[in-house]
Amino acid sequence: MSENGNEQNATPEDEMSAAMNQQADAVAATGGAESAQFQELHADAAGSVGGAEVNLDAILDVPVTISMEIGRSHITIRNLLQLNQGSVVELDRLAGEPMDVLVNGTLIAQGEVVVVNDKFGIRLTDIISPADRVKRLR
Repeated sequence: MSENGNEQNATPEDEMSAAMNQQADAVAATGGAESAQFQELHADAAGSVGGAEVNLDAILDVPVTISMEIGRSHITIRNLLQLNQGSVVELDRLAGEPMDVLVNGTLIAQGEVVVVNDKFGIRLTDIISPADRVKRLR
């Protein structure tokens, strides 16, 4: 709304200026910004945080990318360009070692390859604890 109270003549710049002035007045009236106070969250074994039940319904339909990694290899671009059908790339894992299971690039478990109905799958053999996941991020 413009200074003279005529909304029809107000431009977006006038409205933005008025909103900024209103925000500045509110901050000045309260003496500046206040720091937010948050309650500490403590999860117990039953899945409640701070005495309240955790509701995961809001995130259950969020898509994530899960991938299984059998190994990695670092090669030069020269060697990469020389690869062709039938080439063998040596990986950093030994035969029989567990595969890594990653969700959005974060290691969450390890497992072994299985075949179910002519399709490959993975049997989880070790789940990475949340504390270990945090340590791996550093």
